[in-house]
Amino acid sequence: MSNIKVWIRKKIVDENEAVVNVMSPTSQFGLNVFEGIRGYWNTQTELLYIFKLEEHIDRLLESCKLLSIESPYTKEEIIAYIKDTVKANDFIGTDIALRVTIFGDGMGSWHSTENFDMFISPIKRKRTDVENIKGLTASISSWQRINDNALPPRAKAGANYINGRYGYLQAKKDGYDVPLFLSNDGDVSESSGACIFIVKNDILITPDVTSSILVSITRNFIIDFAKDNGIIVEERKIDRTELYLADEVFLAGTAAEIIPLISIDKFKIKNGEVGRLTKFFLTSYLDIVSGNNSKYKNYLTAVKVK
Repeated sequence: MSNIKVWIRKKIVDENEAVVNVMSPTSQFGLNVFEGIRGYWNTQTELLYIFKLEEHIDRLLESCKLLSIESPYTKEEIIAYIKDTVKANDFIGTDIALRVTIFGDGMGSWHSTENFDMFISPIKRKRTDVENIKGLTASISSWQRINDNALPPRAKAGANYINGRYGYLQAKKDGYDVPLFLSNDGDVSESSGACIFIVKNDILITPDVTSSILVSITRNFIIDFAKDNGIIVEERKIDRTELYLADEVFLAGTAAEIIPLISIDKFKIKNGEVGRLTKFFLTSYLDIVSGNNSKYKNYLTAVKVK
């Protein structure tokens, strides 16, 4: 084990003691909602900065609402428990990722509406190496993206991610790095666990929130940041062939950060290299989340680890 301390059921315990019943709804049916949250170490301030913490917890509680889960904890309590968990671990000098999950506990079934609890599990996780970033290859998946009238992607539910599993494993078997999903209307939606942006003629374009996407916190940040820097942004339906003809394509998300795509269905994106705006967004993003841009300090929650 990795000596990680995990918060579960109001206690901080060793990782191997953070257990759930094998017959619980979360184990059997994926009845849980979660957030993946990142923290970035700043060597000058010796603080760990958590990016958009309140927005993540707001979305977690919205996911609870959509699945008729009564959260056992308030927003303020969850934030306090996250800070306690970070402080309980030896995260000096390292970036981290946090998984905050509200799950169906004990004995129950897929339709259970009671007996929910929470765990907070952190790990060390390095940020993207900007100097050695390489683009990925993608393919349009034959699997359709889940939609609002089946499994609403607005809910960040564990069970929803099986849709991404189908697409991801198919892409890997076919020799690609990642899949891209189309919505049930045939429009571009997102990748497995990351939203998508394209650049065409210096305009930043991303699928709108009715394109079967998870309403991504990173997506919203990139849109606002682009507008702050005078870049035209369009949120709209995107046709499949627009991907092939784009000047740049990249994925974005809390876990993914910003990942360039250099080919889709073996169509090379522009010259097959990481694009100028993609590099600009990635470099700026890592600078901001690390606490090195005072203009965006209000996006960060500082935690003094020791």
